[in-house]
Amino acid sequence: MSASNATLNSDDDLTSPYNYTPTQSVTLIFLVLFAISTGSLLVWPLNTTVDFTFLVIALHLGQAIRFRIWWLLPTAVLAGIGETIGWVARYWSSRNVLNNNAFLMQITTTIISPTPLLAANFIIFARLSSMLGAQYSRLSPRWYSRIFLTCDIIALVIQAAGGGIASSADSVSTQNVGSNVMLAGIVFQLVSLVFFSALMAEFFLRFWISRPLRFAASSADGSSSTLVRGRQWNLKLKLAAFGLAFSSVLLFIRGVYRTIELADGWNGRIISTQVYFNVLDGAMVVLAMYTLNFFHPGVLLSDGGSSNVSGEDKYTDSKGSGITSEMAVSDDRESS
Repeated sequence: MSASNATLNSDDDLTSPYNYTPTQSVTLIFLVLFAISTGSLLVWPLNTTVDFTFLVIALHLGQAIRFRIWWLLPTAVLAGIGETIGWVARYWSSRNVLNNNAFLMQITTTIISPTPLLAANFIIFARLSSMLGAQYSRLSPRWYSRIFLTCDIIALVIQAAGGGIASSADSVSTQNVGSNVMLAGIVFQLVSLVFFSALMAEFFLRFWISRPLRFAASSADGSSSTLVRGRQWNLKLKLAAFGLAFSSVLLFIRGVYRTIELADGWNGRIISTQVYFNVLDGAMVVLAMYTLNFFHPGVLLSDGGSSNVSGEDKYTDSKGSGITSEMAVSDDRESS
């Protein structure tokens, strides 16, 4: 028995669906962290004198109105609510570990809930790539949203279907079917995240070395105009890029863990070790949630308004004429 399974010290532990009893203090810590983060995603900074229930429920609308970022509601906020429900279920299990409903509630919600949070990353990167220059991106900002949000919705549907099968199962074999369906959804999500991360890394690399994928037509005298980016790589955009990259890494780690966990089976060593779940799932997701709190798009990506979502930011050449990002270029290749 590993040290992390030190809570396996009673008959209840040996027959629990977790193969351990969730530590009550840990469940409360994560419950409070997720509840606060979910509330602060909508009103930031928080008024600490506000009643806790009002904070968790009513103030979601507050920040959406304040920053006018309505897509946070079905993405980060929905993820936070789901995680809060999941940790409520784990707290329930810490008081009654043999309650199978609590176990199924927590495993379903904690598996599904980070999916909408990942969708927020896709939207943020589409906005960020639009502001920094769509010519450095292999896809247009619109297509990042269309492709990866579609993948995210598909992954969410698959995981939800698996969770529904598992939660309504009346036999171990049916429960295993639900587990395998959830595993398929997580693997699909993980693969889409890998592709997204690769495209994001390529974008920032090309931006950094000034090597765009698209070039403007030559001018009338046959020379190529060297364009200066209309938007500066300022501190706000650097912080937004760092927050996005950090959050993506956290969610990738969590996805790898969940894939191994479910592949290992309901009675495997991974799912039966509490510290793995607390660190590689709970901590990763809560850090990703707070990363969005502190590197908030309403603060860091507020400049420029919503008109640039299409990716058609303007760039200026050395003669002062305007050019959209669909035509923008970097330094002449021959000068490199």
